[in-house]
Amino acid sequence: MNIIFLAIVMIAFLVAAIRQFAWSGDGQSPMELLGAGMIKAAEGSVTLALGLIGVMALFLGLMKVAEAGGLLTIVARLLRPLMVRLFPEVPADHPAMGAMIMNFSANVLGLGNAATPFGIRAMQELDKLNPHKGTATNAMALFLAINTSSITLLPTGVIAIRAAAGSTDPAGILPTTLSATICSTSVAIIMAKLLQRYWSSPPADMQIAPEKAEAETVSVPLPESDAPAGEGYPAWVSALALGIILAMVPVTILHGRTIAPWIIPGLMVLLLGFGAIKRVKIYEVFVEGAKDGFQVAVRIIPYLVAILVAVAMFRASGALEMLITPLGAVTNLVGLPPEALPMALLRPLSGSGAYGIMASIINDPAIGPDSYTGYLVSTLQGSTETTFYVLAVYFGAVNIRRLRHTLAAALSADLAGIIAATAICLVLFGALR
Repeated sequence: MNIIFLAIVMIAFLVAAIRQFAWSGDGQSPMELLGAGMIKAAEGSVTLALGLIGVMALFLGLMKVAEAGGLLTIVARLLRPLMVRLFPEVPADHPAMGAMIMNFSANVLGLGNAATPFGIRAMQELDKLNPHKGTATNAMALFLAINTSSITLLPTGVIAIRAAAGSTDPAGILPTTLSATICSTSVAIIMAKLLQRYWSSPPADMQIAPEKAEAETVSVPLPESDAPAGEGYPAWVSALALGIILAMVPVTILHGRTIAPWIIPGLMVLLLGFGAIKRVKIYEVFVEGAKDGFQVAVRIIPYLVAILVAVAMFRASGALEMLITPLGAVTNLVGLPPEALPMALLRPLSGSGAYGIMASIINDPAIGPDSYTGYLVSTLQGSTETTFYVLAVYFGAVNIRRLRHTLAAALSADLAGIIAATAICLVLFGALR
């Protein structure tokens, strides 16, 4: 991100400087436009973050109630039968399995802050099964590929941002996000399984026998908060839940506009009702979660200022127009407008950068959150993950230097997510173009 940030600023300044020397003297000079754009973006980023506090507090408060009621554990038990088939090399009762299940469960519910600690713990436990330290195992590669594909059923953060931007249909991205994330996750799994055959593994004489590895690591318990309750639901229950999720795709596509107005009020009623049934002190827990929402909204102000000012410089200087005009002319033919192109390119590289671009697009009066472009960039933000950040954090936690096929599988999932997001937005919102 340091390189990206500096490159954007320097390129914008150089382009503005060249245009300044060629300026004829009419109207504001390119450098004046550059400075004015920087100041306006800095002011707007703080205004955006302050407007986000309320909706972020609302959604994080609701998710805190759901978490306290055990919704995370329920999702974890649903995932367990599927996990033992996806990761056959990981013993079913190994701590790594429990940590991976909790990581995926948190991601499914849009609890990104909770997912990262679980993910790091999962990598540490998987490394204990690793017969060749410093090299990613098949299980590690698949785990990271699925993480970068962002298996998200409830993109609460993006919904909150859209609401803060004045959207009349903030939850309208649910059908598009669901479709895109299913496609990207499926591609992540398929590519990881296929590519592992072509990337060399450690020599056979360096492998640790499964029973030995299990004996060495099974004594390491997870903290109580990391361990999913029970042994998981029967396989048919998990299959039924997966079938229901897949069935939601055509339902949301066909009736998405009818369902969308019910989602936010219904979500509040269902989650608070779930917490009440589980005898959670819903008011106190909601307030505790809302405090986290306030802190998150305030904490992102420096990131917003940095990226929004850099993007504003890139736009005001004319550099963005020079870049996206030739590329955008091509991508626009397949439903990816020039305005959304920087978002698609930056999303795998920088979460904060992509977030800033999305925020600037949906808060642009000429575009807005409820335009085709607004829906598309919101879907891209909600259905994909920051690939290089995830790889750096998770692999860095266990000193993995040889990634094998992880990056190829992750980037394949990113590309599939962009294609799927564009396709589904064209189907549902193409009339807004």
